[in-house]
Amino acid sequence: MVRVLVGVKRVIDYAVKIRVKPDKTGVITEGVKHSLNPFDEIAVEEAVKLKEKSVAKEIIAVSVGPTQSQEVIRTALAMGADRGIHVEVPAKEAELLQPIHVSKILAKLAQDEKVDLIIVGKQAIDDDANQTAQMTAAYLDWPQGTFCSKIEKVGDGYKIEREIDGGLESLNLKAPAVLSADLRLNTPRYATLPNIMKAKKKPIKKVTPSDLGVDTAPRIEIVSVEEPPVRQAGSVVPDVDTLISKLKEGGHVK
Repeated sequence: MVRVLVGVKRVIDYAVKIRVKPDKTGVITEGVKHSLNPFDEIAVEEAVKLKEKSVAKEIIAVSVGPTQSQEVIRTALAMGADRGIHVEVPAKEAELLQPIHVSKILAKLAQDEKVDLIIVGKQAIDDDANQTAQMTAAYLDWPQGTFCSKIEKVGDGYKIEREIDGGLESLNLKAPAVLSADLRLNTPRYATLPNIMKAKKKPIKKVTPSDLGVDTAPRIEIVSVEEPPVRQAGSVVPDVDTLISKLKEGGHVK
């Protein structure tokens, strides 16, 4: 049986309208509803399914971020994770955390906790980077399976299906491995009230990046954050000839 490390990130809730700060240094997060990244929720669900199939014996939920990140760890614990690790980073520094930092942290924790499998969401809905799984696998020199729509334990490894532009690709991976969850992998369960209450008693270990020997100094500088341009209103034309004339005037056709 394997031990599974699942990455969970606290992000602005998908239903919230994002607003840019007046100084254009980022987006407004104060007083804004946050929740567990939807793709990470799928990753937690898949880990719990592996435990229900007696493939996994322990699930460790890890979040890197400010104090409030414990909220998403508790969500993962309520879904079925056994314990949590909170890698605490001050809120201001957390805004500049990049996938390279999180990858190094996950890789170090995987070694310290002696896990056999890492599952993360394929991307976070705030930065859409889609880099953490790939770089974590590179740091550990483990096989990787990204965009997984199906995961199956086969012998000492895993058989996965992953979504690609042309359809589906099947891969056989040796363990230990790093996997990233796609949207169609599963449908996450709702945490029941009894499990939410039980989650409050499950342990969460607190560490810092420096405890793990990871430097989180920013590698990038945010120059400006801009809202997308407002889409211009369309117009109704009486016939095809008028449409073609307007397209020519706008330089869309010759």
